[in-house]
Amino acid sequence: MEYKYIIMDVIEIKSDLHNLIDRVNDISMLSALKTILSKQASETDFWNDLPLNVQESAKKGMIQVENGETKTHEEVMQKHNKWL
Repeated sequence: MEYKYIIMDVIEIKSDLHNLIDRVNDISMLSALKTILSKQASETDFWNDLPLNVQESAKKGMIQVENGETKTHEEVMQKHNKWL
């Protein structure tokens, strides 16, 4: 049963990513996402290719997740809806 939930999470995340990408028009952001996703899709480890400041930011984010310092997508969207 747990496997089904993991699949749904993956499907939901992919759907959310598709929707977000469709709304982004910043070419540098889209290029960065393409680079990250292309490297992941080719099954190579891109971590060492990332700038140190990006690695540190990602590590900080992972620690925040582990500590439960996160917000749901809905909470973020509600807070920032006035700018969207």
